[in-house]
This record gives sequence, structure tokens and C-alpha cells, in this order.
Amino acid sequence: MSTPHQSRAERRRATEARILDRARELFAERGFDRTTIRAVATAAGVDPALVMQYFGSKRELFTRAVQMFPAAPAAADADALVDQLLATLDLKLGGLPEGALAMMRSMLTDPAVAEHARAVLGRQIDGIGTALPAGEDAELRAALLVTTLLGVTIGHRLISLEPLAGVPAERIAALLRPAFRTLAEPPAP
Repeated sequence: MSTPHQSRAERRRATEARILDRARELFAERGFDRTTIRAVATAAGVDPALVMQYFGSKRELFTRAVQMFPAAPAAADADALVDQLLATLDLKLGGLPEGALAMMRSMLTDPAVAEHARAVLGRQIDGIGTALPAGEDAELRAALLVTTLLGVTIGHRLISLEPLAGVPAERIAALLRPAFRTLAEPPAP
């Protein structure tokens, strides 16, 4: 059985997706500084000039490769919000998208990546701050929740910090739950 004929636009989208997939893998493994256009092109099975034609620069390729669109929390109360945040640990510790790993690996060495990370984390903080029950310091409490998850992810996934590296996500979530619960509630007057 023959495969249906792909249009030129479909082939272009498939090639672009393949380049982005390989770029995510390499940026996640090596970071921004140590990933080259030539290495991405080789991994994607294309000419380096084609990568430049599609993306214009290594910076634009990186930006597209690490784009993430975090979902805004939909929790109705503090307990549901805590459950929702801690449920993300399975993803963060086990199957975080390579684009996110690439951004985390590169954000401390590249100012443009750091700015991108600030923007992504800022949107997450804003979304969580809005979902928190009304009260004092909602934005600060949201920032503490987000950066705690970021720190746990970095310790577990990127630097394999012992004893954190070998602990299942559900155990970490159980230990974090009381602290997250406290942060999710407005401080007592």
C-alpha cells in the first residue's frame, strides 16, 4: 500500500518539526552554549543552511524549541490548588519536556535564556497568584510555590542531588504537601 502524497507545505512542516525535536534533545542535553546549528542539522538529517533558512539564528531556534505554554491553575480552593501543583511533580521529575530541560540547563549561563525563563516563570506565578485564596502576599506565596517546584526539579533532574535524586515524586509530594498547604492559605491576621 502506498502512502498518500504529501504536499510541499506538509513536508516543510514535518522537516521543521523534526529539526525542533532534535534541537530540543540537544539543547536539553548540552545547553545553549554547547549546541551548534551543525549538530542540530546532523541530528535532524538536514543541511545546516536549511536550519538557518527555517529559523534564522541559533537564538530563534532555541526560543522556538523551548516554548512552553503552562496551563493556568483551575483550582477552586487551596486544597485543590495544592493537589494540582503537586501533581505536576510526576511530570517535572519523570517526563519534563526537553524544551523545559534545555531552558533550565541554559538559564544560568545565557542572559537571553534567563530572561525567557523569567517570563515563563512570571506567567506561572501570576496564574497561581490569581488562583490562591485572597489574602496578603499572594504573589510572594505563588513565587515561593513555583520556585520550590523549580528547585526540586533542578535538584532531581539536572544535578541528581542526593538523596533527592532517588526519591519517587509521590514521596516528595507527601513531604511538600504541608508546606504548600501553608503557602496556599492566606496568612493568619
